[in-house]
Amino acid sequence: MVPFKPFEVEQWMDTYENTPNVLNVAETCCSSISVDELSRFSDDKLNPLRIPTSLKLTYGPILGSPALRQRVAALCSDASRHCLTEDNVIITQGAINANFLVLYGLIGPGDHVVCAYPTYQQLYSVPASLGADVSLWALRPEAGYIPSVDDLSTLIRDNTKMIIINNPNNPTGAVIPSGILEKIATLAQEKGIILMSDEVYRPLFHNGHNDPSSPPPATALEYEKIIVTGSMSKAFALAGIRIGWVASRDRAILEKLIAARDYTTISVSQLDDHVACYALSLEVKDRLLERNVALAAKNLSLLKEFVDTHSDICHWTQPSAGTTAFIQFCLNGRPVEDVSFCKDLLQKTRILFCPGSLCFGGGKDFLGFVRVGYVCETAVLQEALAKLDKYVRQLVH
Repeated sequence: MVPFKPFEVEQWMDTYENTPNVLNVAETCCSSISVDELSRFSDDKLNPLRIPTSLKLTYGPILGSPALRQRVAALCSDASRHCLTEDNVIITQGAINANFLVLYGLIGPGDHVVCAYPTYQQLYSVPASLGADVSLWALRPEAGYIPSVDDLSTLIRDNTKMIIINNPNNPTGAVIPSGILEKIATLAQEKGIILMSDEVYRPLFHNGHNDPSSPPPATALEYEKIIVTGSMSKAFALAGIRIGWVASRDRAILEKLIAARDYTTISVSQLDDHVACYALSLEVKDRLLERNVALAAKNLSLLKEFVDTHSDICHWTQPSAGTTAFIQFCLNGRPVEDVSFCKDLLQKTRILFCPGSLCFGGGKDFLGFVRVGYVCETAVLQEALAKLDKYVRQLVH
C-alpha cells in the first residue's frame, strides 16, 4: 500500500462544510453559477448550452473533445509568446485529477521535488507518497509570499526532477510576477528540471482577467518542459462539472501522461465536456470571468475593511488574485491556537474557516492563520463578517 498522509484541508471541509446553517467562507470556488444563469451569458436565443437529445452517451473522445481542448489551449497560450493547440491538452476530471496524473505519471522513488509552501497539500504529499524526497520552498510573508529564486537555487539537487508552483497561490492569493516566473523557468531549463504550475485560480486576477500586467500562463514561456494544470472549478465557478486539464508543449511528457491516464480515467462525461466547451466560448468566457472578477473585488473590499478595523489582532498580505486570503489572528501579541479558534467560531457563530497550521502547515507552521474563501455570495460574507466582528471583540475584551 502506498503510504500517504491525511489530506487535512479536504478532511476538514468534509467534516464541517455541511454543518446546519453554516456560513461557508472556507470554500475556494467563486460562488457557483446555475445552468440558467450560465445560459444567459450568450446572446444566442437558441441557447447553445442545450444538450442535443440525439447525443449518444458513450465514453466520448478519450482525451476530451477537440473543441474543448482547443479552448483550453487558448487559455494556456500567449499570442506574443507561444500558442498551444489541442494536441498540447489532456482533459481530466478536475484539477485534483490533473495534478495527480502529473505526479503519478512522472515522479517516483529516488526523485527529488521542490514545492512552493504554503500551497495545496496534494502538491507535496503525493510526491512524498510515491517515494520522492520533497523540499518545501518557503514563501515568506515579508516578501508578500513571492517566491525567492535564490532560495530555490539552494534547494535544487542533482536528482531534482520537478519544481512545483501554484500561481495564483492557495491560500495566500499571491501572484508570481512575470519577471520572477521567467527566472524560475530559466533556472529549471538550465538544470533540465520539469516545472509544474498549478494554475487552477488563473485567470482570476483582481486587476482584470485580460490585464497585460498579469503573468502569462507558464506554458507560454520559452522552456518546453513546463506543465500547467487547471480547471473550471475556481475562476469559472463551475466546480460541479468536474472538468480539469493538463497542458504542455513537451510531447514526451504528454505521451507519458496519456499512458498513465489509462490507469486513472477513461474519459470525462460528455455532458460536462459540453458545458465546459460552451463556458469557454469567447463570448461566454469573458462575461463569466467579468462576473467573477467583479464579485472578488467587491468581496475583497469588505474583507479588507474588516482586517483594517481589527489591525490590532489581524495580519495579512492582501491577495491580488484568486479566491482565498490567509489571515493571522493574534491575541496579546501571540498567535491564536487556530484549530481551536476555528472550531469555537463554528460552534458559536456558524462561520467556517480553515485553520492554517492544520490544513497548510503540517501542525507546526502558520500558527494562528486561517484561510478565508471570500468569493462566496456577498450576503454570506457580509453576515459572516458581522458575526466575526462581534466574536473577536468579545475575545479582545
